[in-house]
Amino acid sequence: MEKINRRKFIQTGVTGIAGITALSAGFSGFGFASGAETIDSVKLGNTGLKVSRVALGTGSYGWKHESNQTRLGTKKFVELSQYAFDKGIRFFDTADMYGSHPYVKEALKVIPREKVTILTKVMTYSHQGWYETEPFEKSLDRFRKELGTDYIDIFLLHCMVNKEWPTEYKRYMEGLSKAKQQGIIKTVGLSCHSFEAMVEASTNPWADVLLARINHQGAKMDGTPEKVMQVLETTRKNGKGVIGMKIFGCGELTKDAEREKSLQYVLKSGNVHCMTLGLESNAQIDDAVSRVMRIVKS
Repeated sequence: MEKINRRKFIQTGVTGIAGITALSAGFSGFGFASGAETIDSVKLGNTGLKVSRVALGTGSYGWKHESNQTRLGTKKFVELSQYAFDKGIRFFDTADMYGSHPYVKEALKVIPREKVTILTKVMTYSHQGWYETEPFEKSLDRFRKELGTDYIDIFLLHCMVNKEWPTEYKRYMEGLSKAKQQGIIKTVGLSCHSFEAMVEASTNPWADVLLARINHQGAKMDGTPEKVMQVLETTRKNGKGVIGMKIFGCGELTKDAEREKSLQYVLKSGNVHCMTLGLESNAQIDDAVSRVMRIVKS
């Protein structure tokens, strides 16, 4: 596979540093719902995992080993994680690219490890000047040390951009399968940044979990909402866990009405088990929990 340069990589959906200015405070300036509710938990397909319906995403505008969540600083991140935990969000969405592993490790010093789900991702191709791959076994050992955990609940191949991923990254898949057999990893899968990669994942027996971009407008997605939803339906029917991302279009759908429409679309579809949201404040957590639970119960 041809290595993707920085510009092309950003265009596939991982927004670069310029995006930070556009939405440095997440949903800053918009209204929030609040309440005393906590988020519920759901079965993640046939994986055997039960996860909170919302995961605390740690990769808002994340690349080059940092993100909006890591820019909060360790103390504020831990406080945010504690608040999320108290609201029922007991699922961390991390990645090596985000640089968030050490931050989650600190959070796990005050949050019981056995009560949370940890998802991480490994890049399988290099990016000149800021990311170089290494043997999978080395990454796995490093990730566990950085996270402060003996096992990882969900381990994904990060940012698959074509349908050839089962051939191109066979060595990673073999490493993940071996770690799964050893009990070091519970479930395996991939995050997709192309429609073709997603279609392949929907039926490929190796993948337990698919992380896919989905919202009602097609913002920062890999196809129209209708076409992507059809693939997610196939994925769900094949017993795989489906996790939604880019629910708010990577900052394009942050107005109150757009957030509401997107959550309604995703939650009412029945094809997305849970979602990751790049929450950055207690107010955002309150809003997400309140909206999600209201929609689920309606």
